Amino acid sequence: MNQRNGEKRIIIAIDGPAASGKSTTARKVAERLGYTYIDTGAMYRSVTLKAIESGMMDTIRSCPEKVEELLAGISVSFSGDRILLDGSDVTLAIRENRISREVSFISSLKPVRDTMRQMQQDMGRGRGVVMDGRDIGTVVFPEAELKVFLTADARQRAMRRYAELAAKSADTAELPGLEELEQEILDRDRADA
Repeated sequence: MNQRNGEKRIIIAIDGPAASGKSTTARKVAERLGYTYIDTGAMYRSVTLKAIESGMMDTIRSCPEKVEELLAGISVSFSGDRILLDGSDVTLAIRENRISREVSFISSLKPVRDTMRQMQQDMGRGRGVVMDGRDIGTVVFPEAELKVFLTADARQRAMRRYAELAAKSADTAELPGLEELEQEILDRDRADA
């Protein structure tokens, strides 16, 4: 266990499927404990955004090893509640539905997982952290002192995702419907499995 100011500081890993409440729970736990909150899903979403906006998504789909070019020199970091990709604030952009549709594919690529895992381990060493995301307690920090797995049914998760999107959207008419979101969540669960 890490110590700061005589206080034991541990690694807390929160895992679970998409839209199960991992980020909300992890953020609140970190705030309550005065720990650093690391949203690992945001990291994968950032790589996905970079793949889409660089025009490399189709290339990576047809030739997955090309993702290594995308990862060369990539920087994903956190500044308070902001997510920075190569120094630019991408906090809102990574939550767009176009990112949600592609993130399972990008995160399934071994070079992406290896790069993100190393960044996450570097961020978590030496201080109290709460990390949420897939494989945090089994792959990234198998030695985490506290591991939590959250679940919720697909309809509830779709309702949560819709509420998140609606809160960030100026035009709710542009939002996908609840049925579409639920199907995307089920598809993502299958892809992530």
